Amino acid sequence: MLTPNYNAVIRQDGEWWIGWIEEVPGVNSQGATRDELIDNLREALSEAIELNREDARKAAGAVYEEVAIQP
Repeated sequence: MLTPNYNAVIRQDGEWWIGWIEEVPGVNSQGATRDELIDNLREALSEAIELNREDARKAAGAVYEEVAIQP
């Protein structure tokens, strides 16, 4: 399965870098440096995707099928 790409909108705000993942509401972070922000966004995105997967599987019940969908 292909790994999708996500886009981050980032900016420096005073001494901090802040950013948001465009495609996933609620995934945002900050960092003292640009690189730290990007690492933090990557981690926040991974956690959000895993939590969403768990929620979807629980909602589907005992019997379900997973299908890869590309945009």
